[in-house]
Amino acid sequence: MEIIILKSVITPLLLLSGFCFGFCTPIDTITSTQFIKCPETLVSNGSAFKLGFFTPADSTNRYVGIWYSTPSLSTVIWVANRDKPLTDFSGIVTISEDGNLLVMNGQKVIVWSSNLSNAAPNSSAQLLDSGNLVLRDNSGRITWESIQHPSHSFLPKMKISTNTHTGEKVVLTSWKSPSDPSIGSFSAGINPLNIPQVFVWNGSHPYWRSGPWNGQIFIGVPEMNSVFLNGFQVVDDKEGTVYETFTLANSSIFLYYVLTPEGTVVKTYREFGKEKWQVAWKSNKSECDVYGTCGASGICSSGNSPICNCLKGYKPKYMEEWSRGNWTRGCVRKTPLQCERTNSSGQQGKIDGFFRLTSVKVPDFADWSLALEDECRKQCFKNCSCVAYSYYSSIGCMSWSGNMIDSQKFTQGGADLYIRLAYSELGKNVLVFFTSCFSGCILLQNGVFEHPSLLNTFWQLVSNPA
Repeated sequence: MEIIILKSVITPLLLLSGFCFGFCTPIDTITSTQFIKCPETLVSNGSAFKLGFFTPADSTNRYVGIWYSTPSLSTVIWVANRDKPLTDFSGIVTISEDGNLLVMNGQKVIVWSSNLSNAAPNSSAQLLDSGNLVLRDNSGRITWESIQHPSHSFLPKMKISTNTHTGEKVVLTSWKSPSDPSIGSFSAGINPLNIPQVFVWNGSHPYWRSGPWNGQIFIGVPEMNSVFLNGFQVVDDKEGTVYETFTLANSSIFLYYVLTPEGTVVKTYREFGKEKWQVAWKSNKSECDVYGTCGASGICSSGNSPICNCLKGYKPKYMEEWSRGNWTRGCVRKTPLQCERTNSSGQQGKIDGFFRLTSVKVPDFADWSLALEDECRKQCFKNCSCVAYSYYSSIGCMSWSGNMIDSQKFTQGGADLYIRLAYSELGKNVLVFFTSCFSGCILLQNGVFEHPSLLNTFWQLVSNPA
């Protein structure tokens, strides 16, 4: 995998100016009587992280945030008062009488609060070496923690989650710009429906998608492998919450993910003793990574020019727009399927088949079942609205009805996608699975058949397509 020095993508966003560094004895805990104000900072016990006041580059506003404590790597990973900046150097971080964590300006006006309705008096806040800021009651029970209210950064042991019962989500939210940490246009989280996937949304619209989780990797991220993972997991707690998290086996590596103001998820890391952050992976490497670039039933390939083509058996819905490079309205089927012709007119026709497309980021909105591969194909064939299927051993049977959106052709990885076509669209020298065959088949180079008696019919079909 190409490793590039982290310059243009992250540094303008995270490297800061105007830090306030105190010279008093470091502390890691805030109480109602032990608070911090500029130039003081809170320092985690192992000195991994600091909490204090900072000013982003090219800004005069001040914020309370958490950052890596190494001066040359002072990248902010969490911000409290994102949408209510301080305008002077008189801020304070303290615990209120009712037990909430507060940020106040010089006039004692609250600009940010942990906002717990059941906060406990005599609470304390501690900055941990994980980068997590926790609020505890006097029994030591954690009542609030910053990792459950993330900003733009995803750190080891954090949980990005969705509760399918309540709809409650823990998501990353981008900065508005490199100099403005207020909440921007993009958010990133997990969509657990059918098969878990990670999404980046631009407002309420999908902007990027990881593809389905297979128990080890997201199959729409070709670069993802056991080395790349670093302990990445997607967990269903069986109580309605699905979350993604990761751990680091190598303690000499500092690693986290950041959602940039442009909507790109960037995996950044630093080796122990090195002075610079580096980029290991980015979600949006080309226009093909933008959700739905080629519209319905289109497929994107960054190595092609143009990058968009219609899936086999489909044609542009609006040819003039398509030829101008506007692909968003996608493609429509060229020839009705045999089952559609039968249902609409009662006429029988030559049977539909499946065309195999390899190394594909499968479309969004998959229906899922536990069916094995042969049964998966059979289920799709029996359902006239099923336009494609894919079988992945560690996922199971995926099928699609209606439009296929956000497909991408990879050079490696991905999955096989079987597109349902009318007989006349199958053509020569393509891998075809005639859908009348579900068991007891003879496997040939170009097809699969239920009975040897179909052999002559097969050669007639592929030699003289209609």
